Amino acid sequence: MDSTRVTEHPTSFDRPSTGADPTDPRGALLPAPVPPRASGSALPAQGRTGETPPTAGEDSPGVFEHSQPGAEQAAEPDTHRPRPGAEGVPVQPDGGQPDGGQPGGVPAGAAPRVAPSDGSALDGMPGGGQAAEVRPGSEVPAGATDRRDAPAEPDRRTGQPTAPGQPTPMRRDGDRLRFVGAATRRIARGMDLDEIVMGLCRATVPTFADAILVYLREPLPVGDERPTGPLVLRLRRTDRIPAERDTEGGFAPAAQPEPSELETVGAELCEVRPGSALAEVLRGVRPVFTDTPAARAALPELLGEERDFALPDGRRAILAPLRGRRRVIGAALFLRGPERIPFEADDLLVAAQLATHSALGIDKAVLYGREAYIADELQRTMLPENLPRCTGVRLASRYLPAAETARVGGDWYDAIPLPGSRVALVVGDVMGHSMTSAAIMGQLRTTAQTLAGLDLPPQEVLHHLDEQAQRLGTDRMATCLYAVYDPVSHRITVANAGHPPPVLLHLGGEAEVLRVPAGAPIGVGGVDFEAVELDAPAGATLLLYTDGLVESRLRDVWTGIEQLRERLAATAQLTGPDHPPPLEALCDEVLDMLGPGDRDDDIALLAARFDGIAPSDVSYWFLDPEDAAPGKARRLARRALARWGMEDLTDAVELLVSEVVTNAVRYASKPVTLRLLRTDVLRCEVGDDVPQLPRLRQARATDEGGRGLYLVNRLARRWGATRLSTGKVVWFELNRG
Repeated sequence: MDSTRVTEHPTSFDRPSTGADPTDPRGALLPAPVPPRASGSALPAQGRTGETPPTAGEDSPGVFEHSQPGAEQAAEPDTHRPRPGAEGVPVQPDGGQPDGGQPGGVPAGAAPRVAPSDGSALDGMPGGGQAAEVRPGSEVPAGATDRRDAPAEPDRRTGQPTAPGQPTPMRRDGDRLRFVGAATRRIARGMDLDEIVMGLCRATVPTFADAILVYLREPLPVGDERPTGPLVLRLRRTDRIPAERDTEGGFAPAAQPEPSELETVGAELCEVRPGSALAEVLRGVRPVFTDTPAARAALPELLGEERDFALPDGRRAILAPLRGRRRVIGAALFLRGPERIPFEADDLLVAAQLATHSALGIDKAVLYGREAYIADELQRTMLPENLPRCTGVRLASRYLPAAETARVGGDWYDAIPLPGSRVALVVGDVMGHSMTSAAIMGQLRTTAQTLAGLDLPPQEVLHHLDEQAQRLGTDRMATCLYAVYDPVSHRITVANAGHPPPVLLHLGGEAEVLRVPAGAPIGVGGVDFEAVELDAPAGATLLLYTDGLVESRLRDVWTGIEQLRERLAATAQLTGPDHPPPLEALCDEVLDMLGPGDRDDDIALLAARFDGIAPSDVSYWFLDPEDAAPGKARRLARRALARWGMEDLTDAVELLVSEVVTNAVRYASKPVTLRLLRTDVLRCEVGDDVPQLPRLRQARATDEGGRGLYLVNRLARRWGATRLSTGKVVWFELNRG
């Protein structure tokens, strides 16, 4: 034997036999004859694992495919041998194929792949690839037999005859691996619960099963929480092959046929009783055939006692428990119709893989949904649920997260009523858009509300916010704009801490970017903040916003501010010079200026329409702290009500004004202020220099006082007391009738 000759490599498949009978049960796996080996040839080719290698000779031809350079070739090499298609691909009824040689690389005797009728790719089909079909009316190649006219070919595994055009089993492990790979990819693409369950159904039907029923626990446990109550399974989704299908368009006919066996299977809800057969099957975790005694006893409990008869006989159903990371969360039932071959033992492994991937995906989807819910709830509670109704100003707001995956952020807005019918307008932006940013934002917003309740000037509020940010951490940075609007004086006081300037839209349609000091961001420390006082004419609209509205990767902040100003002016022109645009519609128009690449950050928007209070609707007096002050206050209030035509409120106003002024005069050392405001309600405000706030209490029968606030609480629409830097203000409101 020549030492330079080497053993031939084993082939990865068997070649079809030339001229083989297409009805031979061995099909395409007959070895192809080749010329005999010359003397001194290499060792006989090794066969597949478990096969006996043939003996060299005339009756046992070998195959030459690979040899060392210089070796003597005794046979003509086959350089253009086509690769056979996968044997496990089902043959569709409308795709009859010849058994002879075909174009497209399909060997004689092998079942060609057929493209689905809906034109989709064979992603979920085992051994998916290019389709090769013979259309009706086309010529069958010479030497081939039309399979549509051929007798039934027996299945190589079961020995049972398979009708022409009927689905064939996945007969190779490679087919199952390709199917499981495609199916798990499809399941993994889902982000939420419905997408994952739909992916399981679409990947399974019709490649693996004719129908599927997916049951999930109700409710689904989240993470490590222990479910309470009995185990209840709810039918989440079903899928099946339609009984009839339009092969050209892929649509079900308008007149639906009678329901088949697989369509009648499945109850909506079932309770798994402890110790029952269904509980034992679910505890076992592994998929089982429903012809086993345990599964057969469990199916009536799952499907309903009256629907057990609808299951096909034999190994045509697999019950697979869905187990997540901690516990069983459901079950999947795979069904095959009577016209299809039964499931095989290896199909249990496929069902186990599908169930495992689906259950883990459902677990992650539930966890993701809970995190998204927590983020949404956190953001919702951090921002005002409803804007307050303030005297002389109307408000509207919007908030948009940076993206669907970042639902929380550091942007916030607020409107805080202040004494004297004033209102504080706040907008801020904490660096970042995460849960940490939202938590810091909540602390700063709470601090701002507390400082506003003390009626501090805007620059002092920013100074205390800066100190609070430094206490939270050295890297806690934020920008903030704090403005106080007085509807009586029609003025607004603004202080800024590194925030984009607000835009004022005048009644005539002119949009103006207010000139306010830029200031340093909150958290820098050691800086002073400056406040400016500006006109706020009636009918004007002030727009406060965060930088996410005007700044993005495609434009700088000042370009965005100019675009915002132009957008506001263009919107105001649509309603005319005498009618300002509605607030809600104005906010929507502002957000419409955002393009596809402009959502880099979350956005907070606060719009305030200044209505103001006319001077004729305001009455203001100073009263000396003496015993005659309550009587004088009653006379002044009576005259003002008569001037406004509100005499029907005279008795109630005189009584309440007398009680509040009496309490103020008793402790005040400086003149007491009395102010009446006529808006949609009648508001009365009494101020003094005593910082202690009055408290409502129940007076005893022997007490001489303590009943003034009790009367105010019973007669007034609402009332309150606010501490000022110079004292306090007690106010109450009455309906105008």
